[in-house]
Amino acid sequence: MDLLNFCFWSERGRDDRFAVEYAGKRWTGYWSLVAALKRALDEEIPITSSDFWQDENECTRGKLRHVFRSATDEEIPLFDERIACLREAGQVLYERFRCNFSNCVKEANGSAAALVNLLVECFPCFRDEFRFEGKTVRFYKRAQILVADLWACFEGEGYGRFLDIDNITMFTDYRIPQILHTLGGLRYSPPLDHHIRQLRPIESGHTWEIQLRGCSIWCVELIKREILRQHPEAQINAILIDFFLYDTMKERETDGEVEIPHHRTRSIWY
Repeated sequence: MDLLNFCFWSERGRDDRFAVEYAGKRWTGYWSLVAALKRALDEEIPITSSDFWQDENECTRGKLRHVFRSATDEEIPLFDERIACLREAGQVLYERFRCNFSNCVKEANGSAAALVNLLVECFPCFRDEFRFEGKTVRFYKRAQILVADLWACFEGEGYGRFLDIDNITMFTDYRIPQILHTLGGLRYSPPLDHHIRQLRPIESGHTWEIQLRGCSIWCVELIKREILRQHPEAQINAILIDFFLYDTMKERETDGEVEIPHHRTRSIWY
């Protein structure tokens, strides 16, 4: 999931955007990816196998188009980039981790930070970093959310046991800046605010995008510190705050309570 979990927003309306029909429902956004993968497994397509990903005779573009086929005229965003991620990951897992991602997790030896570093070192498609004002800025959103998903799914045990899980930051995408702005945690400059409200794209790596993401990380860190200041006994980290903020924004969107659109950047990073 985390290998392909990026960029689902559409310029089309709800009824015309990329969607996947599965189990009697039509799924959009993140859940369209979940549905597409589950549908493929039901059709006995080994879409979760790294051996399959790197076999271009079996895992063809045509078969992948079938896996990610849409219920509308819009195909899944960044289809070619998703194929590239699968191919790359399949090759790396074969050459470095004996075709089993659990070996990557084991090599991190219970360290969330070590696993993030291992991911971005070995898998370029997780290497989410940019130059900003003469410095390298490292976000590593998808690498960090992969670690967080392991932690959450395994409830901090087994493959999800990380002694330093609180070192993970929030996951810098387009929903968290949106909800932080809505709640008053972030304020945009007038030019940026106008640009976003006009639904105009922001190029990946643009100074606005880097600042949106970086300021969101710091804002969530300040929220976490304030929670702990007022409630020292709280079991809280940036992951849990991110989950809460993301779900809150999606709920507001469902209820028609969107005060400002999310910024629009096409990239594999989120």
